[in-house]
Amino acid sequence: LFARQKDKKAVLKLVRELAKPYPDLPEAHFTTAHAAWAAGNDKLAISEANAADLLRPGWELNAILQGQVLFGQSPDAALAFYRNFLSQYPEANEVRLNLARTLVNQKRFSEAKPEFVHLTQASKGNPTILVVVGLLSFQAGDYTEAEQYFQQVLITDFKDKDQIYLYLGQVAEKQKEDDRALVWYNKIQAGERYLDAKLGIAYVVSRTQGADSAIKMLDDLADLTSDQLALVVQTQANLLTQAKRHQEAYELLDKAVKNLPSMPGIIYDYAMAAEKLGHLDVVERELRKLIQIKPDFAQAYNALGYSLADHNIKLEEAHTLIEKALALSPNDHFILDSMKWVQYRRGKLDKAIDYLRRAYNKQTDPEIAAHLGEVLWQQGKRDEALQIWEDALRDHPENEVLQSTSRKFKL
Repeated sequence: LFARQKDKKAVLKLVRELAKPYPDLPEAHFTTAHAAWAAGNDKLAISEANAADLLRPGWELNAILQGQVLFGQSPDAALAFYRNFLSQYPEANEVRLNLARTLVNQKRFSEAKPEFVHLTQASKGNPTILVVVGLLSFQAGDYTEAEQYFQQVLITDFKDKDQIYLYLGQVAEKQKEDDRALVWYNKIQAGERYLDAKLGIAYVVSRTQGADSAIKMLDDLADLTSDQLALVVQTQANLLTQAKRHQEAYELLDKAVKNLPSMPGIIYDYAMAAEKLGHLDVVERELRKLIQIKPDFAQAYNALGYSLADHNIKLEEAHTLIEKALALSPNDHFILDSMKWVQYRRGKLDKAIDYLRRAYNKQTDPEIAAHLGEVLWQQGKRDEALQIWEDALRDHPENEVLQSTSRKFKL
């Protein structure tokens, strides 16, 4: 009930009061730990989770929370915790799933692989676990294995076969087998996955026949709800952006904002399209409007704060906006990156590095790598900066922010 409340410290205070009469209930300590984590009090979160563990040893939900709290401090600490827990409770498959996810997130794929094998053996054909392991394999870039897992799901009684067809289409795309991707997508003829399939087909058509053909195909879709229409327009704008037709994407979203004035996703994408063209007045106006419409939209605060910081203006307000975004979504690596950027703009390099490293530990994103390298460079740690940029460029050679950073520092 309190999950959507903005004042996490007030929630923690109330939860502690509610839990106080129940010191022997592990759920009371677990709930307090969760509230403490949301409020940024990691020390209390770990203490309460440990108390829950003493009362209910081997509780997987509590162990997963402990791992998440530790991950915010250090990925290695979370991994060590998960492995220690699994040494005591080897059948704790939910914890093993989180261990595998963390390893994949850290790109430690060789270490994740044995966990995949263990999970599939333990699943005994359970399609839900096969789906999750298939997705982890997909994230790890092992598309052959991902396809094998998804194919196994198709011969079970898994009810949502259309979802698997979508995954198989995405796997085929990653393997640059567009014709096979279309076969999978076209298996979905009706139902709740139909639009997703059409959007998948649009990306294939855009690559093989051009963005205009894909946009026309999407224009021909009929009987769409307002939400579905918004999603189609966002996809069309993204196809234009991928083709570097930024002005056309902006004009499409400008028209959509007028026809669908209260769609948060449309407003956000419109602001981001304006940012690419340097229309800062539109960025500010639309994101402020979005914050009014949807005051719990963390990315709106983040985008506005980041834009202000990037243009080196209104830095105090930018800091306040990004703090608000972090309060709404405390573990978002993109928001942590934004907090770094505003600290950097304010000349606080040590704080910037702290936020950047936390963000980079959570997600080795190319833009975060670019920013981390820039702050390290300014601190005189040029060898480390160069290494981070070179690693990121090897994995993401076409990323515009990385390319810009490379030119700026003449890599």
